[in-house]
Amino acid sequence: MIKSISIRAAITVVVCLAALFYLIPSLTNNLPEYWKKNLPADKIPLGLDLQGGIHLVLEVDTNKAVEAILSRSAESLKETLMEKKVRFRFVEKTGNNLSAAYEFPDSQSKAAFEKILQDSYPDLESGSSEIRDGRETVTVRIKEKRIGELKKRAIEQSLETIRNRVDQFGVTEPEIIPEGKDRIVIQLPGIKDTERAKNLIGKTALLEFKIVDEEHPLAEAVRGNVPEGSQLAYEYRVDRESGRRINSPILLKAKTVMTGSALESAKVAIGDRFGEPYVSLKFNAQGAQDFDRITGENVKKRMAIVLDGAVYSAPVIQERISGGNAQISGSFTMDEAKDLSIVLRAGALPAPVTILEERTVGPSLGQDSIDKGAWAAAIGLFAVAMFMIVYYKLSGVVANIALILNMVLLLGFLAAFRATLTLPGIAGIVLIIGMSVDANVLIFERIREEIRAGKTPRVAVETGYGKAFLTILDTNVNALIACLFLFGFGTGPVKGFAMTLSVGIVASLFTAVFVTRIIFDYFIWNRKISTISV
Repeated sequence: MIKSISIRAAITVVVCLAALFYLIPSLTNNLPEYWKKNLPADKIPLGLDLQGGIHLVLEVDTNKAVEAILSRSAESLKETLMEKKVRFRFVEKTGNNLSAAYEFPDSQSKAAFEKILQDSYPDLESGSSEIRDGRETVTVRIKEKRIGELKKRAIEQSLETIRNRVDQFGVTEPEIIPEGKDRIVIQLPGIKDTERAKNLIGKTALLEFKIVDEEHPLAEAVRGNVPEGSQLAYEYRVDRESGRRINSPILLKAKTVMTGSALESAKVAIGDRFGEPYVSLKFNAQGAQDFDRITGENVKKRMAIVLDGAVYSAPVIQERISGGNAQISGSFTMDEAKDLSIVLRAGALPAPVTILEERTVGPSLGQDSIDKGAWAAAIGLFAVAMFMIVYYKLSGVVANIALILNMVLLLGFLAAFRATLTLPGIAGIVLIIGMSVDANVLIFERIREEIRAGKTPRVAVETGYGKAFLTILDTNVNALIACLFLFGFGTGPVKGFAMTLSVGIVASLFTAVFVTRIIFDYFIWNRKISTISV
């Protein structure tokens, strides 16, 4: 038995030292340099409600994602019909841009169109048709079943893209989760520049390369006479002398010759001439080939670099550009250039997002929550400890030792596994303070009954622990199952509460049953006590 006590005591010491090892960085800011470089130095991560930050609810415009896919499919279908020499006229997009119309002069052209649609465009279907003056106009739309799948994929892609942007922005412990059919909840702890974060997250970042239309007069387009196949855009630039941001009209070919989907990397560089930051782009192998071909076909023409509909630059292509490199310049600040490179690397959002709800928690409010939570935990701990000492005497001291070790193990776990501590998590810790001594209360009451029955201390302790164990296990396992459901189906604050409560339950089983038994066995077997103060 004495050897068993030594082994169990050694296990307890190792577990407690390991918890302290991870907990120390959270207790002090004066760690030695050796520790900071070679040992775990991360503090317990704090949630949004404790360290401040930003809470956003975004709505994804999934209809825009469907419109974009229809637009690309309709453009592709036009090119296929021209390649197959099918006679047609593209009329317009209809039905809130969710369908497109094609006009055919005869039944043979209509039949050829239907065959191409069936063979090459499984996501599209022909809808209503109208015959006027011998010409038949057919609408084309995306199949209803496919629309639901596209909207779901838009949400999933938006989640992944935003998550990539936030990760590259350097936010620790962000929470990015879907809510409902078309919403995303984002919590970014520790963010101070909220406007920059919102711009980074909400920017669609659709990068397009388009040829400038220099064949038609710009003045006519500005007056509203935009020629077919062209579009009016605005070039974003900064006047170097006044520092004012100027939007100049520019006429572009509507066709996108290349998109940012071929990007391999985007990084910030510094210009040699003015020392201003710009974004250097590098395309993948296929993108490099396409860029080489496009620039070769458009030498001496201007190619506009368009981001989310705004033209950032429109340089003249002096010669074929090989190697797959390009750049975006626009009198950026360093932060603007960094953020632009982040969103380009992370990829474009498949659909625009709108911020429906925004809450900012200041760090002072978070610190106030920490202080009050710490006071609540300290007062609860003191009250429980006093009750145990008064009611159970020296056995209450044993229970209090287990209670303190329970707190050390719980906080050590949070630090070791980088589990975020939230305000509801602090509430879970306060609750655990009461729950952790509950097991000892059951054991001590059973020991009291055995002592009243005239049993020796050794028999009373063995019987007390033996008979109370199943009840303690049953109670804690039921509570743990409830915590697991809360963690699995809850969000945000609920998960924080479930996390600390479940870890605390496991720690209390270890300390209240395993550790206290070691102490009792030590005094019974080593010190040969004749009575138990309980």
